[in-house]
Amino acid sequence: MPEVAVPMLWSRKAHLSELLDFYRALDFEVTYEQSRPYVYGAVARNGYQLHFTGRPEGVDAELSCLVFVDDVAACHQEFSAALRVRFGRVPAKGAPRITRFKPGQSRFTVVDPESNHVLVIQRDEPLELEYGGSKELEGLARVLDNVRILRDFKNDDAMALKVLDVGLRRYGPSAAPEDLQRAHQLRAELAAEST
Repeated sequence: MPEVAVPMLWSRKAHLSELLDFYRALDFEVTYEQSRPYVYGAVARNGYQLHFTGRPEGVDAELSCLVFVDDVAACHQEFSAALRVRFGRVPAKGAPRITRFKPGQSRFTVVDPESNHVLVIQRDEPLELEYGGSKELEGLARVLDNVRILRDFKNDDAMALKVLDVGLRRYGPSAAPEDLQRAHQLRAELAAEST
């Protein structure tokens, strides 16, 4: 039998049930739950497992793990639907939440109630990803590329909004009309998501 590595994420004793309920809503099976003598829980879905143990006092660090799937778009759609049922909406900020997903993306992140990050990745994702930052772009086009990186890869909407505002002030008057239109559209989306 092959060796298997199982991600171990945090849970606080008082929040283990809430954490496991979150994963149940995403169609995980709870395979283990204990609160004494120490916190330990486990969930499974489609052949992979996530385990949870007590977060030591004074430790605020978030933990992350990777899950490789065959169809990342279908998985995002399924998780979003489950979260909509569970919360009446798809949470996009705070914890728990799920990051946005656009056609052509090969990954997204689920942040659970303990702020653990589960990065879901298309199994056949290319080794070399295009993260932007092209030296060939100038002005507002380059700003838009940087905003895309902050928003879609770093999940930092607040910084993306700041960068976009600075870029609009600096390059807006001389920008190409299509870049200016895209910038205003992005600005509206980012502003709506940050409220």
